[in-house]
Amino acid sequence: MVWVPLLLVAFVVSALACARVCRDAIAVDTAERRRADGAGLTVPEAAYLAGGPLRVVDLTLVGLHRSRAVLLAHTGWATAVDPGAGRDELERAVLGAIGPAGQSPIPAVRPLAAETECVRALGDGLVARGLALPEPVRRTSAAGVRALRGAFLLTLALGTAAVLLVPAGERTPVLAWFSLPLVAVGLCLVIARTDDPGLGCWASPAGRRLLAALSPADPLTALARRGTQVLEPELRAAFRVHDSRHLA
Repeated sequence: MVWVPLLLVAFVVSALACARVCRDAIAVDTAERRRADGAGLTVPEAAYLAGGPLRVVDLTLVGLHRSRAVLLAHTGWATAVDPGAGRDELERAVLGAIGPAGQSPIPAVRPLAAETECVRALGDGLVARGLALPEPVRRTSAAGVRALRGAFLLTLALGTAAVLLVPAGERTPVLAWFSLPLVAVGLCLVIARTDDPGLGCWASPAGRRLLAALSPADPLTALARRGTQVLEPELRAAFRVHDSRHLA
């Protein structure tokens, strides 16, 4: 029965991970209940819910590029053609992040612009409406899913080790017992994936419903929802440097 301690560890780790995800789900539901209204989304708001502050910056950069205020080169550099062309706070923040020299690498522009007051205010407004998750809830929720994945892998490793420790004729009950925590964690992972279908941890369930109702026909709306992968090849090349570093 040398495998029993391994089974106990698997049960404890899996139970803690599942309990944590359930607790986080309750916190997300509480955050959604604070919604003041379910009015429609602007395109920047949709970008924030789908990909966070960095997605908002990407959307603004592409908008400036299409209005010829900024040139996005395939080499990954942003050049301000008309530094005074900002039509709103977001565009002025991105132009300011490009810097007084009028040129900067896109990976350097993105985090600077994402930390500006107008982007934070956009997120705060969505949180107040119950459409975006508050920062503490968002971080805890993401950490809970990572813990769940870790528990699954650990249980799988412990089960494999336990099977190797017993004779071939005694492996069936070992597999049966270890299947219990594996199935429990696996189901929790499936539910977590269903609740968060590729939209990260930015949007609450109410925010995700509004995102799903948006039409993808408009190119900027498609960019807000799905990121730079929907852009034409030349613009995708301009963003390819940071696309490998950030899930935006």
